[in-house]
Amino acid sequence: MIVYDLIRSRRTIRQFKPGPVPPGLLTRLVDAARLAPSAANLQPLVFVAVDDPALCARILPCLKWAAYIAPQGDPRPGFEPSAYVLVLVNTTVRDKMYEYDVGAAVENMILSALAEGVGSCWMISIDRPKLAEILGVPEGYRLDSVLALGAPAEQPLAEDLKDSVKYWKDDVGRLHVPKRPLAEVLHLNGFKP
Repeated sequence: MIVYDLIRSRRTIRQFKPGPVPPGLLTRLVDAARLAPSAANLQPLVFVAVDDPALCARILPCLKWAAYIAPQGDPRPGFEPSAYVLVLVNTTVRDKMYEYDVGAAVENMILSALAEGVGSCWMISIDRPKLAEILGVPEGYRLDSVLALGAPAEQPLAEDLKDSVKYWKDDVGRLHVPKRPLAEVLHLNGFKP
């Protein structure tokens, strides 16, 4: 699949099929993340990859899923992620303006996972103190976000934004995600209202 098609097919996944992620995937995802652009090439990010089922079960309650449709957006029992990559910032390297690095790194991981058939959900609404305790994160590191991973057990649908940006589930439980139309966001050769 070419990259543009991969990007167009990407949707956030919150329901996952049981089973582990492919062997070596977490290492490849972190490698893709470390190769992302970094402001001033400071590279302040480090990653904690988790695929141990017992540890994954401890991480799950520390995450908040799909606020617009809570609790229907939470993974159902048996449909939880099978792995996570937690993104940390070494604040002795960079303590502000690291969000650009995080965005580039996480998008690299999301697209790399999708290319291997693995769905993901990127979350910033997380219990940072509890996660830091569970994972033994030392002082000097800020837990920024969590990327949940697993084989997709749903197929969210992107559709043109009409009245609201809020995603929703239809009568059969399919997630619909409003996106602004291209014609509304593209201004070629200058801004034209």
